[in-house]
Amino acid sequence: MTVVLDSSALFEMQDLPGEDCVTVPGVWVELKRHRDPRVTYWEGILRTSSPGQDAMETVKKAAERSGDSGRLSETDTELLALALELDSVLLSDDYSMQNIARLIGVECVPVATKGIKKVWKWAYRCKGCGKMYAADKAECDVCGHGLKSIRKR
Repeated sequence: MTVVLDSSALFEMQDLPGEDCVTVPGVWVELKRHRDPRVTYWEGILRTSSPGQDAMETVKKAAERSGDSGRLSETDTELLALALELDSVLLSDDYSMQNIARLIGVECVPVATKGIKKVWKWAYRCKGCGKMYAADKAECDVCGHGLKSIRKR
C-alpha cells in the first residue's frame, strides 16, 4: 500500500511507515525552510510525485464546499489530490487536510495528534463590521477589514 506523507508527519517520524512512501515537491520546500536535518535522508528514500488535474479539481471543489479553501496551501491540495489519485493513505496532523480527506473518501491518519472527530464547515466573518462570507477573501467588501474563519454551526 502506498502512503502519502505531509511535512507535519515527517517532522514527527524517525522512520518511514513502509516501503512505498511518496510526497509532493512542496513538502521538500517546507522541510528545507524549517531546516530539518533529515532532509537529505528523506530525499534518498522518499519518492516524489505530483497529482493530475482531475484529482486537484476534486479536492478544490470539496474545499470550497466545506469552506476550507482559504485554509489549504497549494502543497496541502496536492497531497490530498495525490492520495486520492493513488487510492492511498495520507499521513498528516493538519486538521483542514483531515477534514477534506473525509469529504473525498481518503483515509487520513494523524501522527502526533488525535485527529478530527467529525467534518467541520467554515465561514468567514469580517473583523470590523461582522459581515459573513462563504469563502475567504483579502478584505471585507463593506468596510475593508480582514476576515476571520469561524466554524459554522
